[in-house]
Amino acid sequence: MTREGFKLKKEFKNKGNVTLFNLKALVLALLLIPLIGIGNINAQDLFVTSQGSDEVLRYDDTTGAFIDAFVTSMSGGLDDPGGLVFGPDGNLYVTSRDTNEVLRYNGRTGVFLDVFVTAMSGGLLDPFTLVFGPDGSLYVSSALTEEVLRYDGRTGVFLDVFVTAMSGGLDGPFGLVFGPDGNLYVTSGSTDEVLRYDGTTGAFLDAFVSAMSGGLDIPTGPVFGPDGNLYVSSFSTDEILRYNGTTGAFMDIFVSAMSGGLDGPFGLVFGPDGNLYVVSITTNEVLRYDGTTGAFMDVFVSSMSGGLGTPFYLVFQELLPSNVPTLSEWGLIAMAGVLGIAGFMVIRRRKVTI
Repeated sequence: MTREGFKLKKEFKNKGNVTLFNLKALVLALLLIPLIGIGNINAQDLFVTSQGSDEVLRYDDTTGAFIDAFVTSMSGGLDDPGGLVFGPDGNLYVTSRDTNEVLRYNGRTGVFLDVFVTAMSGGLLDPFTLVFGPDGSLYVSSALTEEVLRYDGRTGVFLDVFVTAMSGGLDGPFGLVFGPDGNLYVTSGSTDEVLRYDGTTGAFLDAFVSAMSGGLDIPTGPVFGPDGNLYVSSFSTDEILRYNGTTGAFMDIFVSAMSGGLDGPFGLVFGPDGNLYVVSITTNEVLRYDGTTGAFMDVFVSSMSGGLGTPFYLVFQELLPSNVPTLSEWGLIAMAGVLGIAGFMVIRRRKVTI
């Protein structure tokens, strides 16, 4: 073999060793990438409306520690915030009770986007709370007209009066929730009932929870639990009551009177950990209860944390909206890239060897 041929062969061998080393490094990276973000993929934050400061405050989902004022004071004209919900677009929608509007904020930054439902659109007066329905429309309770109004879920344009004034005796619509059956359940604060309406037409169906059932007194936030049953705040008795999710029959007092200092329960939600979180208006706290037994666990958000004053409603939301890849999803994307590069390098090495 000539000196030139030997030198060329040596160079090929060195290149092959480098390629093999790079390939091993890529394989190691390939094994590690799927692990990226596992700690964050299920991470969520808790958002609470603070009427006293005209803000939406954000808290850590694990510790309850105050993070920031996600929606700052009076942002976009927010005045007396009530209900809040994250929409299908990942943005945050908040009722502004004193201005009779629904405001929209960026779901990742809290920056004001627009007045989604304009002042008094469709006759909206004192928008207490809101929910997106199975049809993608936005449903808002109009407390002063005793109605539930429906708006286009993409544009905010008024569609119709979904539940007409005083339908079924509705008086004080303080809470809205769509049930597993697709129908709309509305708490009637003045008649101490939970009324059910056809989820497609808005026609009155029945008093799902009859007046004062189980001692219900000024019902507010309703929610269906993981067990399929209906949980309702009884504001005047400082309790959370549980009803059969199919029949509406009273089951039990899930959270007993003033358990953990509960005073003026309003909004409630089951968290990502399966436990029940309840706003305690009078004490300016969020209390946590065992999601299976109702036993008091702890004061999750302490009194006035972050300036919390007169909290009304609360909601958990993923840190990254569903339309944005999570870190683990980015890991899968990167994995595909690594596989492509590794394949190219193997092919290239074979060509060099040949």
